[in-house]
Amino acid sequence: MTDPTSLTLTEAARAVRDGALRAEALADACLDRIGRLNPTLNAFLSVEPEEALAAARAADAEARAGRLRGPLHGVPLAHKDMFYRAGKRCTCGSPTIRGDFRPERTATVLERLDAAGAVTLGTLHMAEFAMGPTGHNAHLGRCRNPWDPDRITGGSSSGSGAAVAGRLAFGSLGSDTGGAGRLPAALGGGVGPEPRQGATPRGGGRAPAGRLGCVGPRARRAGEAAALVSGVTGRADAAGAPCPGGGGARGVVPISR
Repeated sequence: MTDPTSLTLTEAARAVRDGALRAEALADACLDRIGRLNPTLNAFLSVEPEEALAAARAADAEARAGRLRGPLHGVPLAHKDMFYRAGKRCTCGSPTIRGDFRPERTATVLERLDAAGAVTLGTLHMAEFAMGPTGHNAHLGRCRNPWDPDRITGGSSSGSGAAVAGRLAFGSLGSDTGGAGRLPAALGGGVGPEPRQGATPRGGGRAPAGRLGCVGPRARRAGEAAALVSGVTGRADAAGAPCPGGGGARGVVPISR
């Protein structure tokens, strides 16, 4: 296989589970792609290569010992910079107001993805305080559409849209109140549904628009979005989860050449 990032999320998870591919190889391929394309796309606000590779190696060791944590074991993901990670800077898209804010707790959704075996690559671009349909952010610079960098990604989950469409990560968590996850999916291809209100936990992050917003997945296919929702709810039949399936485009973005 020449490029592991061409795999879908479910294919990558299966390859790690079956021993056909190491989680470290998946993470390394994503990090290489981030290094080459993020200067153009501006999808990632922070990248943590050492921590990601260490987590991937740990996932490989567990897989060899027959201890798979869950359906996302060893799969590299990245998430909108509104979900808290204890001790890590979280800007919520507003570095001038949030400054060097470092929460004391980790978001429930991130804890559950960790428990499911996912590997975190870093944090992603977003419109300031999750408000903005274009995805533009005057403080962070523009996040660009992988299909055409002169076009918008949509927002407010701009980085999630660009990272998944650009194959910098296999999936992502964003948010949705009035289209923040659905717009990037529509403009960049793939799937970004808004789960039913209350279906996904919001503790440990900046809740967009109070109780109106919800945490939602960004993936290339519907079945992968369902896997992400299941990962954060702990239920394979989560109410409001997108219907499982294999439909959708497998994007090979033009700027990868």
